[in-house]
Amino acid sequence: MTAIAETWQHEYLITNGVRLHYVTQGEGPLMLMLHGFPDFWYSWRHQIPEFARDHKVVAVDLRGYNDSDKPAEKSAYTIPILVEDVAGIVRGLGYDRCVLVGHDWGGAIAWNVAYTHPDLIDRLIILNLPHPAKFQQGLLTPQQLLRSSYIFFFQLPWLPEAVLQWDNYRAIAAAYQGMAVDKTAFTSEDLEAYKTAAAKPGALTSMLNYYRNLFQNGVKMTGKQWSLLKVPTLLIWGEKDIALGKELTYGTEKYVENLQIRYFPNCSHWVHHEQPHQVNQALREFLAT
Repeated sequence: MTAIAETWQHEYLITNGVRLHYVTQGEGPLMLMLHGFPDFWYSWRHQIPEFARDHKVVAVDLRGYNDSDKPAEKSAYTIPILVEDVAGIVRGLGYDRCVLVGHDWGGAIAWNVAYTHPDLIDRLIILNLPHPAKFQQGLLTPQQLLRSSYIFFFQLPWLPEAVLQWDNYRAIAAAYQGMAVDKTAFTSEDLEAYKTAAAKPGALTSMLNYYRNLFQNGVKMTGKQWSLLKVPTLLIWGEKDIALGKELTYGTEKYVENLQIRYFPNCSHWVHHEQPHQVNQALREFLAT
C-alpha cells in the first residue's frame, strides 16, 4: 500500500451484530464511503486524503470483506441487513447525518439506505451503479443480461470460489486490469493488496454471498415500486463500463428529485481509480451546491 495510506487510522466498530473495520482520516462532517466487489476500504485511497481536509472520512470494509467480520450464513448478506450495518455505522460514530458515497455494491447499498433512512443522509453520491429501478428494468433486456452473466455464475456453490482463487487469485487482479481502460491505474502493489484481502479466511464466500442473495432480498427483476427519492444525489458514471451499460442511467430523474449525472468518457467501471482527480473535482462541485 502507499506510504500515505499507512498513516491513516484503522478502527473497529460493532454494529448490527458484526465487528466492522474501517479506515478514517480528518475531522468534520461525516463522509462515509462504501466499496464494491471485489474491493475493500483501499478502493477509496485517492479520495480519502482529498476529503479528509474538511470531513471525517470513513472508508469501511463491508461485512464479509478484508478485516471485517465474515458471518458464515448466506442469509447474513441481504440488502436489509447491509442497510442496517450502514445506519449503525453512522449512529455508532456519533453522527446524525452523513455524506454517503458508494461504488458498485456499495452503491447498491447506498441507494437502499437513502430510501430506508433518508434522514441519515445529507448528500448521496453513487459511482457506476444504477438506481435499483433502472437495474431491475435492465435485467429484462438481453444486452444487460449478457453483461450481468457473471451474476448468474456466482449463484453456483463452490465453483466461483475455486475460479477466483485459482493461480494465486489471478481473477481478482484481472477484474481490475481486465476492465480498466487505463491499464496503469492499478499498480502491482494495488493488485497484491486486493488479492491479499480476497485471500483472507472466509472472504471469498462472504463476498459472493452478496450475489447469492440478490434475487431473494435485494434487487429483484420485477415487483418492487420505488418512490421519488428526495435526497440530493450525484451519479458518477464511467461510460466504458463493460458490466453496466450507460443506458441504465437514462430516466433516473424519474426516481430522484434532485439529481446530477456526470459522465466520464473513456473510463471504465473503476472510474474513481482511473480518473481520481476529475472524480474528486466532480464531488467537490456537487458538495458546494
